[in-house]
Amino acid sequence: MAVKDRDRFSTATRLRLLGEQTAARVYRSQSRRQARRSRLTGRAALLALVLCSMIVALAYPMRQYVSQRAQISDLQRQREQARERVEQLRDLKARWQDDSYAEQQIRRRLHYVMPGETGYVVVDPGGTARQSRADLKAARRPWYANVWDGVDKSDASDQ
Repeated sequence: MAVKDRDRFSTATRLRLLGEQTAARVYRSQSRRQARRSRLTGRAALLALVLCSMIVALAYPMRQYVSQRAQISDLQRQREQARERVEQLRDLKARWQDDSYAEQQIRRRLHYVMPGETGYVVVDPGGTARQSRADLKAARRPWYANVWDGVDKSDASDQ
């Protein structure tokens, strides 16, 4: 036992054990560094930073571009609708330029008759029993409100 105890406390044995422990620590720290390094390098961090700044810099202009394109398409649709409405109004104006059309509309809307003609208004005998609520309300309103309603109805019949 004395030889074993003497080897255990000898300088060479202690230096060998100390060297092994140090080598184990160095290898462990190198493997840790390599694991850390492989995850994220300085170049990768810089690249990620540049990409994020580019995305942030381009986000607002892209949003503006998309919203302006949507606005342009809405305006084009409105322009087409206005063009169609103008064509309808031109057709209506051309019809009103014709005297026979104007006479026909005057007779139909205002119940006018030509001199020498006899105008008839046919009243349904069961019509008084079927009077609508709108007619009852019209009877209770002032006369000028009924006149304006008649003007609105004649405008609506043109369209």
